[in-house]
Amino acid sequence: MQKKWWQSSVVYQIYPRSFNDSNSDGIGDIVGIVQKLDYLKELGIDVIWLSPVYSSPMCDNGYDISDYRNIAPEFGTMEDMDLLIDEAKKRKIRIIMDLVVNHTSDEHPWFIEAKKSKNNPYRDYYIWREPNEDGNVPSDISSIFGGPAWTFDKATHQYFFHLFASSQPDLNWKNKKVQEEIYNMMNFWLDKGIGGFRMDVIDLIAKEVDKNIIDNGPNLHKLLKEMNLATFGDRDVLTVGETWGATPEIAKLYSDPKRNELSMIFQFEHITLDWDEVYGKWKPKSPNLLELKKVLSKWQTKLTNDGWNSLFWNNHDLPRIVSKKGDEGKYRVESAKMLATLLHFLKGTPYIYQGEEIGMTNVKFDNLDDYDDIETYNFYKENLKNGFSHDDMMKAIWENGRDNARTPMQWNNTENAGFTTNKPWLKVNSNYKSINVKEALADNNSIFYHYKKLIKLRKDLDVIVYGDFKLIFENHPSVFAYIRSNNHNKILVICNATPNAVTIELPKSLTKSKHQLLISNYEIDSLNGLLTLRPYEAFAYNL
Repeated sequence: MQKKWWQSSVVYQIYPRSFNDSNSDGIGDIVGIVQKLDYLKELGIDVIWLSPVYSSPMCDNGYDISDYRNIAPEFGTMEDMDLLIDEAKKRKIRIIMDLVVNHTSDEHPWFIEAKKSKNNPYRDYYIWREPNEDGNVPSDISSIFGGPAWTFDKATHQYFFHLFASSQPDLNWKNKKVQEEIYNMMNFWLDKGIGGFRMDVIDLIAKEVDKNIIDNGPNLHKLLKEMNLATFGDRDVLTVGETWGATPEIAKLYSDPKRNELSMIFQFEHITLDWDEVYGKWKPKSPNLLELKKVLSKWQTKLTNDGWNSLFWNNHDLPRIVSKKGDEGKYRVESAKMLATLLHFLKGTPYIYQGEEIGMTNVKFDNLDDYDDIETYNFYKENLKNGFSHDDMMKAIWENGRDNARTPMQWNNTENAGFTTNKPWLKVNSNYKSINVKEALADNNSIFYHYKKLIKLRKDLDVIVYGDFKLIFENHPSVFAYIRSNNHNKILVICNATPNAVTIELPKSLTKSKHQLLISNYEIDSLNGLLTLRPYEAFAYNL
């Protein structure tokens, strides 16, 4: 496999609304990001993935786009965007944009036109169907945000299709004009000098609604090849697809360099392990380390030569990992470092979500009204009809709701965590006085410096980027351990994923050679055959 810059890179996701407010209106903005570029440079990241900043009515916080070539006023101007690209470039940081092309906002000019009549030239930019014979919805496909995926348009007596909110109508990717519009828009941004795209729910664009096929439609890879050819294929950029239903076999179709589709995908098998089979994340299950080891190991070994992994614990749709798989209380620092160590020594491109590097936690608002997320409100209503109690739903929201990731970034211990001098759009997590960037930068043993060290190790040691992966202690219920190796190096990574002390015995072959400690979250004397691991202890040795 030809080596690419993005294989040794580390990506940092910014949710602009919650990152840094430069103009005191309570909403994070692009100039606010520019102000914090030196902080990100200090951390060592190479790429910023920017959640959408395009014009939008913000029903789904920017994932409902009304103009792909303009910036939402609350985030700033196109001049601010050009400034961000330029200032990031000066610091050798690339910007990748969020590409949301499965759907638009219902306030996009295309949809406004499409609604006018069945004969409008833009009608076929979206998916319309006649009512059923009984006058009901055309099919029983459900929206991912709850309820039916069809909404009736009284003016033209047809239903339009939307896999998300009714304010997010799906584009008709069978229409060549839609494809051309999207490709022209992508080239507009690439010509500005961005470093690539994160592609929102890209596995849904080839849906066949009449056959009830939603993801991985039969023409998906044909469409992606055409997109590659028309836009980014001859440019040296990073493209990552969000693909909830991917298996390793499907991932190879996307990311095998010989196929000319994408650089890599986000797969979510390790995330959905804790979800209920019927109610998904709204009825969470207890984490199971053996299952997690099986899934992560499978993805490490199956994509060895024919694709590339993205590595992540968090994003704007997911709960905070230290609350989910660590300990947000007594062992917050230790468990956050353990989870970082476990992930960053794997093969693939790591993604850090804003605040992860200081160990930000989930939030527990007692009042439902303090939440903002459209998905949370939709499922709260729907699941109450399904027999959930208010308390059941609040527990699920505290554990898995999307606003856990969206509370404002915690910069310091002043009011509103230094995010804004005004009332923030979403309440700040009350623990900001002790968990914030200022505290982290002042403490040499903070989670921040652990992440900084992990990022530097990836730059310094080729074996972390390209080496082979081998799981050890495969059936141990508490320990996640593995070896990364190439012709020159062998790295041993050991993580105790529990709050209890655990004793393990290392094979003699791993302790007899000279060994150099690369990183640890506790003071360590030396590597012995019999190891007692402290709660959430994690370390890596170069053997």
